[in-house]
Amino acid sequence: MPLPVALYSTAQVRELDAHAIESMGVSGYTLMKRAGEAALRYLRTRWPMSHRIVIVCGGGNNGGDGYVLARFAQAAGLTVTVLSASSPEKLKGDARTAYSDYRDSGATVHPFDVGLLSSGDVIIDALVGTGLRGPLRPEQVSVIRAINHSGRPVFALDVPSGLDGDSGTVLGEEAIRAEATVTFIGLKTGLLVGDGPEFAGTVFCDDLEVSPPPSAQPVPRLTRILDAEIHEALPRRPRSSNKGDFGRVLIVGGGPGMPGAARLAGEACLRVGAGLTTVAVAPENVAAIASGRPELICVGFTEIAGLREAMGRADLIAVGPGLGRSAWAVQALAAVLDSGKPTVVDDDALNLLAEQGAVPPREDWILTPHPGEAGRLLGVSAQQVQQDRLAALDKLVERFHGTVVLKGAGTLVGARGRTPGVCERGNPGMATAGTGDVLTGAIAGILAQCHDPWRAARVGVLVHAMAGDAAARGGERGVLASDLTRELHVCVNL
Repeated sequence: MPLPVALYSTAQVRELDAHAIESMGVSGYTLMKRAGEAALRYLRTRWPMSHRIVIVCGGGNNGGDGYVLARFAQAAGLTVTVLSASSPEKLKGDARTAYSDYRDSGATVHPFDVGLLSSGDVIIDALVGTGLRGPLRPEQVSVIRAINHSGRPVFALDVPSGLDGDSGTVLGEEAIRAEATVTFIGLKTGLLVGDGPEFAGTVFCDDLEVSPPPSAQPVPRLTRILDAEIHEALPRRPRSSNKGDFGRVLIVGGGPGMPGAARLAGEACLRVGAGLTTVAVAPENVAAIASGRPELICVGFTEIAGLREAMGRADLIAVGPGLGRSAWAVQALAAVLDSGKPTVVDDDALNLLAEQGAVPPREDWILTPHPGEAGRLLGVSAQQVQQDRLAALDKLVERFHGTVVLKGAGTLVGARGRTPGVCERGNPGMATAGTGDVLTGAIAGILAQCHDPWRAARVGVLVHAMAGDAAARGGERGVLASDLTRELHVCVNL
């Protein structure tokens, strides 16, 4: 089953769960049995040749899911070992019923024993799930640590234990590092943001046949950015097209001694299909850029009058790649922001905004900060941004308006009145100098063609990540930003 487009908070999923029980006449134990059936189905899909499983059950409903899975797996002919990480006699409600039914089938439950973890081909994490409200207890940390060091692949039920289902951060010292996770009823945001992808692995989602009417459906907290959006933003070109039909973009950056960033942004802009791209840089950088990429129009300026002349010919402007923070850079940024033209703001331009303090919000710009730049814009540390990237995105949108792209693993795109988007593509090989400049150029080039900042930001983020994945086919280590630019034209023509 393909992943749904919408992602929800754990509180929203609990509301859907409650709605199914109260309004649809479905009992909590029926939902738990459906979860067990779904878990068995995805377990056998992911590990079809594995016949021995170890299920580690906790003391809540996640543990109940584990006991149901154990009973169904045993009935299906698998060899099942159940380890209880807390006394099953203390279970309540549906989890207690699940445990009792498993015991009534004649099966045995063992107290948690590290030595028994190796008896399975796969370990099932049914320890905590979304029931965690704070840091794990020391005994739970010990269990998770033992599972992570077992050398066996781990399949997590609902959410890897120890991971916050909303922010994707680890709540304490340790969290389960799963090879795959099956989540129930709704796709949780924490599985695709923050550290979620690192700990959740391959994610499956089963709605357990819970489909409330539109009136009871909560507004998603996030949506996945989909491949279909590329064609919507960049439809097939008429045969009679000319370069003027696809926008004139000006890249402002490239301060003294820094030609590379502006060139990368400019080339990316061309590679996604912008009709004309001009880079306005310090005069000493013109030759280096023009000789390396002759398709770019290069303008050197020392006085702002020269920059204004170039801005007059542009439909939109991207400012920041290699700009620096000199007086020349400050004047250039001020001129760009005074131009009244749609603007993509990145790199040093963001740092200059942060230094200026109170900056009037505007609707016609796209801000593209990485966590460090986002922290400076918000007056917090990069670590605080990473602790809850969705909350940081909300604050950036509230403060600066426009469209905000919060870069990083699971890049987020937000705007006022819009459900934020998350990009699942990309890889650690993209953590190298210049890839942010490529993203700036890609977004600007797509904006020049579709004239929709929201759509351009989402599609720019997606094709940039897809280009990164294509560039890393031979390995993630050693990928260069220029490798991404060579892949972009393929990604925008899917």
